[in-house]
This record gives sequence, structure tokens and C-alpha cells, in this order.
Amino acid sequence: MSRSFNVAVVGATGAVGIEMLKTLETRRFPVKSIRLLASERSVGKELLFRDEIVKVEKLTAESFAGIDIALFSAGASRSREFASAAVAAGAVVVDNSSAFRMLDDVPLVIPEVNPEDVKLHKGIIASPNCTTTIMLVALKPLHDLSPIRRIIVSTYQSASGAGAKAMEELKNQTADYLAGRPVVPEVLPHPYAFNLFSHNTTIGENGYCEEEMKMVNETRKIMHDKTIKVNPTCVRVPILRSHAEAITIEQERKVSVEEALEALAKAPGVKIVNDAASNTFPMPKDSNGQYDVLVGRVRDDISSENGLSLFVSGDQLLKGAALNTVQIAELL
Repeated sequence: MSRSFNVAVVGATGAVGIEMLKTLETRRFPVKSIRLLASERSVGKELLFRDEIVKVEKLTAESFAGIDIALFSAGASRSREFASAAVAAGAVVVDNSSAFRMLDDVPLVIPEVNPEDVKLHKGIIASPNCTTTIMLVALKPLHDLSPIRRIIVSTYQSASGAGAKAMEELKNQTADYLAGRPVVPEVLPHPYAFNLFSHNTTIGENGYCEEEMKMVNETRKIMHDKTIKVNPTCVRVPILRSHAEAITIEQERKVSVEEALEALAKAPGVKIVNDAASNTFPMPKDSNGQYDVLVGRVRDDISSENGLSLFVSGDQLLKGAALNTVQIAELL
């Protein structure tokens, strides 16, 4: 007999929370009941799930009675405040924030990469940062061919990574710019329309920002290899919701382009977009709303004997956040 689950979505009215609801429905997750939780300002809002209206409730420590799986998308501070209450109530927490990712007793999981780690949970499972997730879905099949020793990656990150307010700011700034009105940043620190800038998380003593160090540390944890060298540069670009990444890797042995494409074509969660004749490769407009990570521009790194370069794009709200979280719940 198949089992159904009582599910809570924390941060249900945010950009990722809304995508979690859609993904649970689209993928026909076995939901017995759904509880939508958010801050006090969202209480009473109505969201549609499986053709039924569900009212948003206030998130409290008592919100998780009877819940089997709690999907968190409300940010690190809320996860730290309420995840333990959910676990104490008997729920398994799948957390999309940065709160628990690097804790030794919390598995950090991408289902296409390290699904077996789900079994190691002690009540909380973390979903990685969006940039790490999108990158490693593309790199895992190449790593399986020959271990990756070094990754150089530049990200082109969309407004959705900074939340619904940043997406709205990009729309408003674009309209202001085109109308000749002053462009005034409020959500992000710099003008966003027709501009790009280094990711606005804090720069550390080593010169790398927090977002970049997430890619370094999360990659090593997920791949179970502390020796992988990762050199990231993270940039915000004026795109609404899909990230793109330019990646160059060095492997233990030379992997040919043909061998790489064959492995990528068979890999779960990957779609090849690699039409050199028409100069068509992964683009954010094509990955919007897609579950798969688009991979293309696969070519030899002419500066390295054992190097490959590729270009990828993935929907930040889906594979970068909501979809990966729901897929972890599916593994449970």
C-alpha cells in the first residue's frame, strides 16, 4: 500500500515556497494534507493547491504537530529558529537555506549526485546553494568518467536568487531606465537594470564573497572530496529567474568531448543544448520553468592537458531551490 504524507511548507508565500507548492502538485507528491506557514503579515492569504484553496497560517513552534515532512524556504534565521521544533514534533525537515548545510551531522543532498546521503539524516536534510546545485548536476557525470581535480566557474545569477522583491525591483528599474527616469536601487546595492555587479554578499579576508565560498565548501562536502579545488566568481546579472555558469574543469585523465557528451546525454537531470552550427547553447530563457539543467558549449580547454569547458543554465527557483527540495522529499 502506498503511503501519503502530511506536509508543511514554511515560507509558502515567497518565490521559492510558491514553486514548492507547484512542484509538489506537478510531480504528484503523495500529499495527504498540506499546511502552509509564513510570517504574521501573510496569515490569511489564500493559495491554490490541487484545485483547493488553502489559507496561510502563522509559523510558530507549535505548527508542526502531525507533520511528516517540513519543507523550509523562509531563510536561514527562520530555519534556525523553527527547524528543531519541527524535528521534535516528529517531522523530517528539508531545508533550502544555508543554516545547516555545513554541519557534519546534516547531509547536503542533490538527488542526481549523492542520493545515498539522505539515509544519514538525523531529522534535517539540507539542500545546497542554487549555484552549487546547478553546477554539480552537470559535473557529476563527468566526475564519474574521471575524478575532477579543479573547477573554475563564473556564475551569471538572476534576480530570483535574491527573492521576489529583487525580481520586482529589476522589472521596475527596467521600466524606469527605458522611460528616462532615475534608477534608484532599494533591494540590491547597485542599479540592476542594464547592469551587472559582483555578488553582494560579504567579501572575506581571502577576497572571495560568501556566495563564492558556498560553492567551494558545498562542492567538497557533496562530492565527499576535500581535495577538489574550486575557484568561483559570482556575478548578479539582470535576468529574472534562471542562472547560467561558465565552467572549466581539470580531470585526472583526458576525457574527450565526445565521451563527455555521451555521458551527459545519459545523465539524470541534464538536457544537452549543444548546436555549434547555429551557435545555440544553454540560455536562461530556455531553462525558465524547466526541471533539467541545460548543458552545452562542451569543448576542450586549450590551456590545459586534461581540461574541459562547458556552459550551463538552470532555473534558480526550480532545480536551484524548490525542485531539489521536493526531490529530496521524494527520496525520503
